[in-house]
Amino acid sequence: MAWSTEELARLARAEELHLAALRADGTLARPLPVWVVQIDRTAYVRTWHRRDTGWFGHVLRSGRAHVRVPGVERDAIVTDVGRDDGGLRARIDAAYRVKYGQYGAATVDRMTGDEAAAATLRLDASS
Repeated sequence: MAWSTEELARLARAEELHLAALRADGTLARPLPVWVVQIDRTAYVRTWHRRDTGWFGHVLRSGRAHVRVPGVERDAIVTDVGRDDGGLRARIDAAYRVKYGQYGAATVDRMTGDEAAAATLRLDASS
């Protein structure tokens, strides 16, 4: 299922997305704030370091997460796209630079570096 036009607009406006891993028993882990960007009709998040632990490892293993921004709260399907570079990385990097550039080059450079790019996840709306 795709994000609605209104959901995409809210994701694009949100400074941070609150993401919670879905546990095996169906409960939610503690939501954590992450930066989110949108390319076309798809949302992407990154972490500075690709890890098998923490929120990144949990959502990567389960393939699911719960996302929340003002006006949107729903489950999402999580897909690892960190090693898929058919030009997607450059587009996501550019989106991070535009949206979060006010935080300074050092911060944005870290979020667009090789390690963060390898930890890119696509979020698709779940039905």
